[in-house]
Amino acid sequence: MNLVDCKSALKTLKSGLPIIFPTDTLPAIGCLPKFSDVIYNNKKRDRNKPLILMGSGNEQLIDYVHESAKEDYENIASKYWPGALTMVIPASEKQTKILTSKDLTLGLRIPNSYMAQSLMKETGPLLTSSANISGFKGSTTAEGISLEFPSVKILGPIPWGKTSGKASTIIFWKKSGDWRLIREGEVLVRELY
Repeated sequence: MNLVDCKSALKTLKSGLPIIFPTDTLPAIGCLPKFSDVIYNNKKRDRNKPLILMGSGNEQLIDYVHESAKEDYENIASKYWPGALTMVIPASEKQTKILTSKDLTLGLRIPNSYMAQSLMKETGPLLTSSANISGFKGSTTAEGISLEFPSVKILGPIPWGKTSGKASTIIFWKKSGDWRLIREGEVLVRELY
């Protein structure tokens, strides 16, 4: 198993390679935003499926949010982050170069995981997806994931702390005050009901 710490992970990411790390939900595979192809290639993921931008805190993600959605974004973020909630919002005009969606939206999340946040404090925000081959359930342990992705470095130390093993809830911003549920996960967003 190729274990790395947060400092070594930055060097790996800057070279265009991904890192696998724990989150509060499922383990993630992440890369610096300009290298998104590496996740699609490693996971054999359909390029029509967008990736999620994770950050260690709101200060890393706020500049990616379009002005029209900022107030609603900040309201939801203050109530549910860090945690198992992904918000899909319109991306700010200056950040569209990192988009992996065709509709100028971006999924954003701050995981409630000390290891994930420590990594992203070092690296900045990372484009992510769950650490599994697309279409397969995948493992939730570093040991199991290393068998699926033998050449991808894994954030240590291991064993990782306990995760929920359940995907994040995904909500989509339609317009001011109007959110839609895309995927139900472990977080129930009161503003939707």
